[in-house]
Amino acid sequence: MPAGAETDSMSKPLVASVSHELGRREAKQRIESGLGEIRSHLSTFTTSIEEKWTEDRLDFRLIAFGQVVSGNINVFEDLIRIEVVMPAMLSILRGRISSRIREHGIKLLGTK
Repeated sequence: MPAGAETDSMSKPLVASVSHELGRREAKQRIESGLGEIRSHLSTFTTSIEEKWTEDRLDFRLIAFGQVVSGNINVFEDLIRIEVVMPAMLSILRGRISSRIREHGIKLLGTK
């Protein structure tokens, strides 16, 4: 395998932030309560979804279109920060994925 080939197979992380005025606890609660709807939406093109909370950080891993996608959501007092690492093969969907992440974040947190 050529040098850098493994790193080249993954695209640069997609990072999105959604501001809120809910405080950390309420924002985390809304995310937790909205995970079922998100899982349901993702189920049409995923074969596996794993998630684990550690304090105010949700780490997730899923398989979409046969490709591993991982990332995390960090909940802060006034914003959430979402980071998604996906294979370069899925990077053509990057703009659409980013838009959907922000839309769902805004919907969950009730922000504008």
